[in-house]
Amino acid sequence: MPFGDLLEQVGSTGRFQIVHVTLLCIPVLLMASHNLLQNFVAAVPPHHCSAHANISQLQLSPQEILTVTVPLDQTGKHQSCQRYVAPQWHLLDKNGTLKQEGLEEYDLEASLQECTDGWSYNMTGMTSSIIAEWDLVCDLRSLKQMGQTVYMGGVLVGSIVLGSLADRFGRRILLIISHLLMAVAGTCATFSTSFPMFCLCRFGCGMALSGLGLNTFSLIVEWIPTRVRTGVGTLTGYCYTLGQLLLAANAYFIRDWRWLTLAVSSPFYVFFIYSWWFHESSRWLVLSQNYDKAIENLKSVAKINGRREEGDKIDIKMVQESMKKEMSCSQGSYTVLDLFRTPTMRSMTICLSAVWLSTSFAYYGLAMDLQKFGVDFYLIQVIFGAVDIPAKVVITVTMSFIGRRPSQSGALILAGITVLINLMVPYDHQTLRTSLAVVGKGCLAASFNCCYLYSGELFPTIIRQNGMGWVSMMARVGAMVAPMVLLSGDYIPWLPGLIYGGAPIISGVAAIFLPETLGSPLPDTIQDVEDRGSGRVSKMPPKEAATLRDTQAILLKQVI
Repeated sequence: MPFGDLLEQVGSTGRFQIVHVTLLCIPVLLMASHNLLQNFVAAVPPHHCSAHANISQLQLSPQEILTVTVPLDQTGKHQSCQRYVAPQWHLLDKNGTLKQEGLEEYDLEASLQECTDGWSYNMTGMTSSIIAEWDLVCDLRSLKQMGQTVYMGGVLVGSIVLGSLADRFGRRILLIISHLLMAVAGTCATFSTSFPMFCLCRFGCGMALSGLGLNTFSLIVEWIPTRVRTGVGTLTGYCYTLGQLLLAANAYFIRDWRWLTLAVSSPFYVFFIYSWWFHESSRWLVLSQNYDKAIENLKSVAKINGRREEGDKIDIKMVQESMKKEMSCSQGSYTVLDLFRTPTMRSMTICLSAVWLSTSFAYYGLAMDLQKFGVDFYLIQVIFGAVDIPAKVVITVTMSFIGRRPSQSGALILAGITVLINLMVPYDHQTLRTSLAVVGKGCLAASFNCCYLYSGELFPTIIRQNGMGWVSMMARVGAMVAPMVLLSGDYIPWLPGLIYGGAPIISGVAAIFLPETLGSPLPDTIQDVEDRGSGRVSKMPPKEAATLRDTQAILLKQVI
């Protein structure tokens, strides 16, 4: 009896599965909030140098103080990082405003200085920000991007550390620990007294997010049957999408960065409490040879689903028999190095690495810089979140009818083209710039959806887990690098857009060299991949069609 039949015996879509999946999906709503939290807690308010100490004693309006203290830049706006060494009183001359002969008396380069008395911030639209609280502007402006890079570094480390620990100690206990870590690290970030402390706490949040994503999806798919995995996997993905909209709503009503951080972190205390109810995966328990606990969990599920008598029939022999094939497969000794040993596997892994890295790189490059569009960034967050919904529908249709390769390549190339076109649109055409950015972000979201399915079909069964782990790591590397590229815009304004647009186009071209998998059988061995690369491909038999649909469901999860 296969394990799927054993699951049917205790109830595969009963009350247990409904409650189990629902409770696991709720925290996914807040995962997007932590991924994109930097957009709001690190929003950069308009700022300029504070006035000289002696000016505050004079009866001048704020605008007059600004005029005599802060010079104008080439666009006619007040500079953010410099002020006059001494107040320029002649600029207040009512009769001869801004006389050029008056200005010529000063060597403007010599008469300017840095903001030695700090900065003044225009907090319209927000009540606080880590930028204003710790003066992360001017010479320290790069620290804003560094904060997001540190967070993504936590996501990368968490995927490596917590992923391996989950294979050793189980999905349930690591999920419980991840909930607690997210709650505690988020709370500590709320009460941070310095930027380094804030970054350390955000690193912990990133690690927790990886543990949540990996173990949540594993517990979902390992307790539901094949026939509903596609729908449940899609539901989980849309929970992340709705989480982006939830973040915009929370940020709109909670304008203080500390309260916002606490609002998206404190619910994890509740998740931590009820996560003790979750049942460990019986599949994992059998593979770990913990047969008694596996049987106990199966009987508990049968009881909840109203099938106590069926559950009582389960014994150790039935459980061992159900996982015989999986246990034999798990004894193989394959490593990441096997992804690069043979020619076809090597070229395929390199192309997929480029696809994953550039998709994540460009995705977070667009999603983490909302203020540059010049419109209300609460609104743009809603639009950026909502566009994922039609994007995922369109890419699912094209993958099914056109093929995986053209869908993957087309989504990336189209995303890159829209980003590059945006470079040529004047800054004052905000509607057009925002529309192009939304299309680009939607294409990248579609590319993410395609990545999971396509990669799962390309990697052979014996090394699929290693392959998916490798490309996921590439995606997290891209997410770490993306914020730092924005810093190049301080020197060459158009360079970040060129990089964000060029990377998807290059990887889209690389995707053309990947083999098409629509209607092809899933490879089981590395030799199957090499044979496919040589053109020896067979059509998928009907029995394997169900396996392919199962793979789509298992691999349809969000990158974090």
